[in-house]
Amino acid sequence: MGHIPKRYLKFKEEFPEAAKLYETLGTAVHAAGPLDNRSRALVKFAISVGARLEGGAHSHIRKALETGVKAEELKHVALLAIPTIGLPSAMAAMSWIDDILESTPSR
Repeated sequence: MGHIPKRYLKFKEEFPEAAKLYETLGTAVHAAGPLDNRSRALVKFAISVGARLEGGAHSHIRKALETGVKAEELKHVALLAIPTIGLPSAMAAMSWIDDILESTPSR
């Protein structure tokens, strides 16, 4: 896994037990259902888009790319947001995708 936000690293340092429990929960929910890594990555990106969580979206874009999700698939998720949560949210998602693609070599 590539980029880990400084704020999260500081959280882990200050509250190691809470961070461990948080990571354990993440592992448990990933293993709890039938979705594969790619599908989970797209779903988690979509959730971040719907909640307008820029940092979360950036993280899930990176993770999605690591699982083999293509930029076009991420952009399709952003387009699918238009009829449900509106054009402004979809445009924010597109800009978050661009942020990561422009800062990632060979993308």
